[in-house]
Amino acid sequence: MKALALLSGGLDSLLAARLIMEQGIEVIGVSFVSPFFGAGGAKIGAEELGIELVVIDITEEIFRTIEAPKHGYGKHMNPCIDCHAMMVKTAAGKLEELGASFIVTGEVVGQRPKSQMRFGLGAVERESGIGGRLLRPLSAKLLAPTVPELEGWVDREKLLGLHGRTRKPQIELAEQFGIERYASPAGGCLLTDENFARALKDVRKHGALSSVDVRLISMGRQFRLTDTAKLIVGRNHAENERLFELESEGVMFIKAVEHKGPVGVFRGEPTPENLEMSSRLVARYADTEEGESIRVRCWGGDAEPAEFVVEPFTSRRVKELAI
Repeated sequence: MKALALLSGGLDSLLAARLIMEQGIEVIGVSFVSPFFGAGGAKIGAEELGIELVVIDITEEIFRTIEAPKHGYGKHMNPCIDCHAMMVKTAAGKLEELGASFIVTGEVVGQRPKSQMRFGLGAVERESGIGGRLLRPLSAKLLAPTVPELEGWVDREKLLGLHGRTRKPQIELAEQFGIERYASPAGGCLLTDENFARALKDVRKHGALSSVDVRLISMGRQFRLTDTAKLIVGRNHAENERLFELESEGVMFIKAVEHKGPVGVFRGEPTPENLEMSSRLVARYADTEEGESIRVRCWGGDAEPAEFVVEPFTSRRVKELAI
């Protein structure tokens, strides 16, 4: 008997998998990657448990989910119910291939608003189409018996009935199992970050999502110039280097020619007006004297290289353009 356990790297998902392993069932971990989260924590968790881990890229699926989530968003841009359902459905498609009979998750009734309330848990099961083959070992005794329990694959009496936000029972159980490495229960998904969500809303408002634009949201200072133009300005040397790594993605770069300063990445329609605005923004962060005009170069992408001699924007104008 095999089961697939959705692993985030957090303690709950590790404990859920371990509880099933304790019943003599082979567990294979499944983790997902996208521009909003990675599988680093899950890889560490799988090592802790000593199990195989299958990593699945769901970038295209989550882009579609973000565009129009049936069950809406959380506090920011996190469509958690729809996202969890999509993950379970994706994992369900791997059951036959991996020789597994059911799916395990670390969800706890009442631990998180919306997605882990009873209606959210029910919605995930319905939308995933997996029927009764979705088992939540940490709260199983508070939920209706699943197929693995009814068929006798799993002993329901050895499962738990955890509820709410307290972490004490999980920490005690981790000590009992000797689980020491696990991710923090907070964070992990960029869609729950307020600043990231604000920038993502701006991207969606002005066009379709792309992997490049999502990567750019997590870097630098974000500016909306016009409906057809956006600029990202590096905040430090490390970010400038990361921005230059996007050269192969066809973006346009903007940088002062004779002064020290950050690199800007331009996205949108490269009209002379848009590029001049971008140059004035980049110039604002260059090492210049008060009232000094500087030369700024624009290059890359499909546009012809251009240079502008510009006066830096005022602090007030910079604030007006900031996302």
